[in-house]
Amino acid sequence: MTEPMILDVAEWSRFEIHVDGRLAGFAQYRAEPGKITFVHTEIDSMYEGLGLGGKLARHALDAARARGLAVYPDCPFIRGWIAKHPDYVDLVPVEVRPLYEL
Repeated sequence: MTEPMILDVAEWSRFEIHVDGRLAGFAQYRAEPGKITFVHTEIDSMYEGLGLGGKLARHALDAARARGLAVYPDCPFIRGWIAKHPDYVDLVPVEVRPLYEL
């Protein structure tokens, strides 16, 4: 397996992760001025257990940070990933953290 490639496919409102030229998963989002809401993340069953979901989450959140966007993790996977990586909690606005149990 080669190093995964992660792309922001803005026209489909999702970050995609590709392995060996094949779509392995995606993180769907809604973009609004100043914020990004992650709504669904999915990894193809063929690629489960390889850590691709975590790589995808980190890349998507790093992109949000670089763009100065507030993150609203409606997606349970993204929310859980942030909870396990407290250095990303600052992306979620303070006033909504209790809603996400962060």
